[in-house]
Formats: sequence, C-alpha cells, structure tokens
Amino acid sequence: MQKVQNNRAWWLVLPVFLLVAFSALIPLMTVVNYSVQDIFGPGQAFFVGTEWFKEVLTDERLQDSLIRQFIFSGAVLLIQIPLGIGVALMMPKSGIKGSLCLILLAIPLLIPWNVVGTIWQIFARGDIGLFGWGINQLGIDYNYTGDTLDAWLTVLLMDVWHWTPLVALLCYSGLRAIPEAFYQAAEIDRASKWAVFRYIQLPRLKSVLIIAVLLRFMDSFMIYIEPFVLTGGGPGSSTTFLSQTLTTMAIGQFDLGRAAAFSLIYFLIVLLISWLFFTAITHADKEK
Repeated sequence: MQKVQNNRAWWLVLPVFLLVAFSALIPLMTVVNYSVQDIFGPGQAFFVGTEWFKEVLTDERLQDSLIRQFIFSGAVLLIQIPLGIGVALMMPKSGIKGSLCLILLAIPLLIPWNVVGTIWQIFARGDIGLFGWGINQLGIDYNYTGDTLDAWLTVLLMDVWHWTPLVALLCYSGLRAIPEAFYQAAEIDRASKWAVFRYIQLPRLKSVLIIAVLLRFMDSFMIYIEPFVLTGGGPGSSTTFLSQTLTTMAIGQFDLGRAAAFSLIYFLIVLLISWLFFTAITHADKEK
C-alpha cells in the first residue's frame, strides 16, 4: 500500500517565499524595467530596448572599473586565503590562549565598514598616522592621497586586515572538526607537518574553503564603503571600483536607465564567476 504524503508543511515555507519575493524579486523586476527605459522623471519614461546595455558594454570607464575590480578581487583571494589558513594553523586548539585568539580575530569583523575606512584614513596618513609615518621613516615616499599605487595597496591592505580574520575563523572551525584519530595515525606513521597538512588537514578544509572563497570573492567584488571613505575613489580613478561607478551613475548623475542595465550586468558577473568557482572546486574534489 502506497503511503500518502502530507504536503501541508509547505504552507510553513510560504511566508519565506513571500518575504523573498518582496525583498528580492520585486526590486529585481524594477531594475529590469528601468534597464529598458529612458527615465526623465515621474511618469516620463520611454522604451529604449537594449540601448543602455549596448552603451554600458562599450563604456571605457566601466571597462576600466571592471579590470580594476578583477585585479583587486584576485589579489584579495591570493592573499587572504593562504594567510587565513596559516593563521588558523598557528592558533592554539584549546584553552584560554585559543579563546583569546578567537576574540582578537573577531574584533576587526565587528567594526562597521565606514569606521574601518575612517580608521585607515587616519592610520595611513604620513603626518599623524602610525602606519604612514613608519613607512616614511624607512625612506619610502608613501602618500596614499597622491600616489595611485600607494592608494591601491592601502585599500588592499585595509581589506586584508578587515576580512582575513573571517577566513581564519572558518578554517579554524574546519580544523577543529577533524577527528583526533587522524592526527594519532599520522603520529604513529611519523608523518611530517607538511604531510599532515597535505593529506589530512587540507582535504578536510575543502568544504570550508569553498565557502571562504565564495564569500570573499563576492564581498570584494562588491566593495564600496571602505575605499570610498578612505580615498573617495582617487587619486584620479585608481581606486574607483564597480560599485562606486554604479553609485555615481545612479545617484550622482541620475542616469537610472544606464545604472539599471549596468547593475544587471554586475549581478550576472558576480553570479557567473561564483558559479564557476564553486563548480571548479567541487569538480576537482570529485575527481580525487
């Protein structure tokens, strides 16, 4: 006799679907609507089709912002992922020292983004900032407000300081989940620390690293507040990333049609690259 399933529990999920529809789908549909219209004011909109998408894809300013964004996000992943793993490996497994390390790591994550930008704005100044003053004392001409490379590296260093603890905490939780029996077997076999990391710790961290890579890529690719507070996108446009370009277009210039088209392309880029990351990592894991 076939058992009859009771699907009434789906009604419990209905409020979540309604909330998602209200908070995500409706704004998304609004952006899609704006992206195919030329808006002059309330009630003054004209259908333009794909004209805004064509202009956005050929806009040199947006292309330059996209290149800067890819370089920045790539640098963030190349630095923060290995550094986070290294910090997690050096942390005590238990005891008061381990708890103290967790507290210290969590402090940067608790600071609001605009405050982080303000902290580094002062910290990196050459006259009153400890970091900027110290670099200048080493004989290096450092000025993040006037030199494009200094500004870019300062934004990168600020992001590393702010978000590497997140990667470290994720990796630490993954390391703590490894059964002690694995380490005991490695000790019996007299495995080196590198062998323990290569064959025990790293494979067990893959699921955590997938989350870390996706989170850090998506967040770094959408960064806005910290560089805006620190450098305002300058000098010139050296630290003007996609989100700031989009904000200037939508709010500063009130060009809602182009901004809507650009935001959709922006969303699809983040979605596509995140999917590629996830697929590549999971596929490599299955092959092994």
